[in-house]
Amino acid sequence: MKAIILAGGYAKRLWPLTRYTPKPLLDVGGKPIVNHILEKLEVMDDVDEIFVSTNEKFQEPFRTWIVDQKEKYKTKFDLVIEPTHEEAGKFGTIAGIEFLIESQNLKDDVIIIAGDNIFDFELQDLVDFYKKKKAPVLAVYDVKEKHKAQLYGIVAIDKNHKITDFVEKPQEPPSTLASTALYVFPKEILPMFKEYLNSGGRPDSPGFFIQWLIKKRDVYAFSFSGHWFDIGDLESLEKARKAFHQ
Repeated sequence: MKAIILAGGYAKRLWPLTRYTPKPLLDVGGKPIVNHILEKLEVMDDVDEIFVSTNEKFQEPFRTWIVDQKEKYKTKFDLVIEPTHEEAGKFGTIAGIEFLIESQNLKDDVIIIAGDNIFDFELQDLVDFYKKKKAPVLAVYDVKEKHKAQLYGIVAIDKNHKITDFVEKPQEPPSTLASTALYVFPKEILPMFKEYLNSGGRPDSPGFFIQWLIKKRDVYAFSFSGHWFDIGDLESLEKARKAFHQ
């Protein structure tokens, strides 16, 4: 299994902190945000290679960072650079994933994680759930309240945890289970990223890909609890830092 950490955004909402520093390299709890993810990937026997996907603007900070990680972690690392320099020309999450699949000729199952996610469940639990379902899996977090659910991509599920609906930032949420930009896809699904884009699918938010995919394949939701921080702005960054007593 390959792991993909998505770090291709420009994080304008976090300026000036991210003017020259990519968001996943901002410090939370005494280490970069992305290292919280790495520590969870490192203990997994299933993952034999980690790809970090970023853009040309931020490639040098990541190149410097990745040299240090190769000394700390045993898992193989690769940096994949999207040929974009600014917000206006960025690929979008789904197009970025497709670029990585094509450029690296991926033919393995993949676990995909947004590089600004901090969570405290073990990724092995997610992969074990995936192995039971033998189908695409999306990790979800119960935000508990409907007004909070309006801020996220929200899923509805049946008794077997199969996703029956996915709505981006709904005014009337079908549940309070929020997508966390953390996925496991079997290798046979990878060509469907290109199929989705070629059919006119939006290249940015992964939620639209999931909306499209659930009409063609069974997709399941893995629900976790504990801490989850989706760091998108200064307020959410401050909440994460307070949680880690920083």
